[in-house]
Amino acid sequence: MDKDNVKRFDVAIIGGGPAGLNAALVLGRARRSVVVIDEGKPRNRVTRETHGFVTRDGISPGEFRAVAIEQIRAYPAVTFAPDTATEVSGADGAFRIVTAGGEAYEAKKLLFAVGKKDGPLNIDGLAEVYGRSAFVCPYCDGWELRDQPLVVIVSGEGAMHMAKTLAGWTSRYAICTNGPDGLTDEQREELAKRHIPLFDAPIERIESKEGIVEHVVLQDGQRVACSGIFFAPTLQAGSDLPRSLGCELTEAGSLVINEFGGTNVPGVFGAGDAASIKYQAVMAAAMGSLAAVGINMELLQEAWDKA
Repeated sequence: MDKDNVKRFDVAIIGGGPAGLNAALVLGRARRSVVVIDEGKPRNRVTRETHGFVTRDGISPGEFRAVAIEQIRAYPAVTFAPDTATEVSGADGAFRIVTAGGEAYEAKKLLFAVGKKDGPLNIDGLAEVYGRSAFVCPYCDGWELRDQPLVVIVSGEGAMHMAKTLAGWTSRYAICTNGPDGLTDEQREELAKRHIPLFDAPIERIESKEGIVEHVVLQDGQRVACSGIFFAPTLQAGSDLPRSLGCELTEAGSLVINEFGGTNVPGVFGAGDAASIKYQAVMAAAMGSLAAVGINMELLQEAWDKA
């Protein structure tokens, strides 16, 4: 590739969700040249609304991104590249990113805001209700399902956590563990004491109408009526590029970062769902802001030391 065609920036942000966009906003206002490389396939695109984000409550993910990009365009040093980053190489001060579209970028600092990706939804009928009446976070979507009959699909300690959490929104819910429940006798007694039904038969399918769940059908023939579902998704790292650079990851596939988003690889930062298990838009945006400050601080210090 002709080196003269390489576009050079202070910072390359891979991922254009709340974390990447907020980082771009802060860096743009700090007068940094930034490229945001994003394929336009966020994990939350299946949902209708974003919640828990003050001034943005109820906005659709698509509108959220459109408003953010419009506001960021007020800072001309920020460039948006609708593309997929496929290769990353180099080191602090001279990273190189190549995209599926054949573009090449160089940047002094690199921010991974690549989020997470859903693994296969291995329950028949779950894909049809995901984002419409089946969700993963009560803090994001519990209000809309308040006081309704719900099913929680999760086992083990996750079942106990969700049982306690969901009680803030409704008292009408059952737990379907889709196989062995992974609970202790004491935990089962806790659920029974609170009249929380527990079903450990594998799930046959989810029945719904126009995206609204009606029954969770178990392989033993039982049908659990409900109008909403919360479930524990199987998540994967949003990209293998951080690993290719040697970034440290947790068992859950999250980047290990410091308070300003820095990873173990000098010049490489992480933010949002890529570096957290708290999957809320407002938290991702806040992490993006902190990472942007961390990146700008490093660039300022480097310039200061060279003077």
